[in-house]
Amino acid sequence: MDALRKEEIYTIDDIYALPDGERAELIDGKIYYMAPPNTKHQMLVSDLLYEIRDYIKRNHGECMVFPAPFAVFLNENNKNYVEPDISVICDKDKITNKGCNGAPDWIIEIVSPSSRQMDYYKKLFQYHTAGVREYWVADPEKGIVTVYDFEKDSMEEYTFGEKVPVGIYDGYSIKVQ
Repeated sequence: MDALRKEEIYTIDDIYALPDGERAELIDGKIYYMAPPNTKHQMLVSDLLYEIRDYIKRNHGECMVFPAPFAVFLNENNKNYVEPDISVICDKDKITNKGCNGAPDWIIEIVSPSSRQMDYYKKLFQYHTAGVREYWVADPEKGIVTVYDFEKDSMEEYTFGEKVPVGIYDGYSIKVQ
């Protein structure tokens, strides 16, 4: 009789023990290694980051915006650690020297071929249950931005080049391209 193989449960300590330069995320105690982003991915992150940061500054907003790698500890346990491409955090008490303790208000992930399953399924569930207010998945390959507004329990899709309304800011929209 074969014994069932017990799957190892990892913690945040295991993430911090990774060799320098190796990046991974931790979801429910399972490690997911991250491939280096490509140039198109990084250009999109930069454009969105500056657009959002400038909007917050122009409007004297309290929220802060961070690009990856930026540690987000989604909940109280030590089995979930993510590095969203962009995190917008409006509660400064969540921000520490190590990252963000708790759910950011708004998260944007840029899909790459290796992150598709993670961004559309695993992270969607984690972000929703952790209390993220709004989650965007920008998919350069498909030219689509999927917006999950968890406060309104809605999902909308927009094509690149279209103005995408930002749920956490009334009257603000971004053209993703």
